[in-house]
Amino acid sequence: MLGIALGVMVLITVLSVMNGFNYEISGRVFNMAQQVTVTNMMQQIPDWQGVKNKVQKEPQVSGVAPFVSGQALLANSGTAKPVILTGILPNEEKNVSKMFEAMTKGSFNDLKPGQFGIILGESMAEGLGLQIGDKVTVLTTDVNVSPIGVMPQYKRFTVTGLFHAEGGFNIDDSIGFIEMHDAQKLFKLQNNVSGLRLKLTDVYSAPMISERLQSQMPEFSIGNWTQGMLGSYFKAIQMEKSMMFIILTLIIGIAAFNLVSTLVMVVTDKRSEIAILRTLGASPATIMAIFMVQGGIVGVIGTLLGIGSGILLALNAPAMVQGLQSLLHTHFISSSVYFIDYLPSRLEWRDVFQISGIALFLSFIATIYPAWQASRTEPVEALRYE
Repeated sequence: MLGIALGVMVLITVLSVMNGFNYEISGRVFNMAQQVTVTNMMQQIPDWQGVKNKVQKEPQVSGVAPFVSGQALLANSGTAKPVILTGILPNEEKNVSKMFEAMTKGSFNDLKPGQFGIILGESMAEGLGLQIGDKVTVLTTDVNVSPIGVMPQYKRFTVTGLFHAEGGFNIDDSIGFIEMHDAQKLFKLQNNVSGLRLKLTDVYSAPMISERLQSQMPEFSIGNWTQGMLGSYFKAIQMEKSMMFIILTLIIGIAAFNLVSTLVMVVTDKRSEIAILRTLGASPATIMAIFMVQGGIVGVIGTLLGIGSGILLALNAPAMVQGLQSLLHTHFISSSVYFIDYLPSRLEWRDVFQISGIALFLSFIATIYPAWQASRTEPVEALRYE
């Protein structure tokens, strides 16, 4: 019973912690990542309002916003850093992203057309020695030809805000936001935009939605988060969860194997009693049922103990780890590695039902051989030397 209970408890707890990591990290990353993007070969869409009206007909699209994107170099006080500048309309951007919540200083609403303001990540600003109100030089890949030679195109921007994306995929040190009309002037796109960003009611339906939109709008290129680094990352998480499930299920398998050996020993020890029951008229099926019920009771009680202790441990794991950290004056989880600095736990009842079903099934299978062996006991042979 304790072996089965231990296996069920460990499996429920570990899967709950992995569910917690998956939920927390996906929630934080998808707040800033592009779930689905609509672009074309030239990276220039002239009538973005018309395209917006088309994609909004898709039921699972909950928000649409245009963007202008381009690579640039930020320079200040002799220090330069590459950056991906994203031109946005603040009123539209809030429908597809929660970057507004990541602001530590200033606001996205401070981005006004014609004022050439820029919002940077805290690590980017720190590396360039910038604060709110400072000027920074933005150099683009376009060049100006003059009598003195080829000169890079540059523009002075004012830092109007800082954000902190809490680690993860180097967002703080690689992305900057400017007003969309300023970006159109900077990258010489006139009234065109680079594309549209879509927010979905279910981020995991992005491949299906992008494929459907691609068939409806073949002149555009529809991309989604699964095609980049994020897709590989979350596939790795799902694979790790599956492998952990399989490996930890072996604990329940070992407990079931112990149940087999225990029942075989019981059958061997009770051969004379089985023979007496047979002489009193018990059929082989009755003998077999006795041992299957005995093994089933062990499996049921062990599974129930494991479910109760597993749920209790999964719900209290974050507080227990926090208490252990305080007691030992150490920190087990670093946000620079795991994107979060605490142990999350998210109990899903589907996992509980699945684990308990596997435990009961293995317990039932474990009773078949010992019960069958007991049913084959011959009364004459068993009582010959009694």
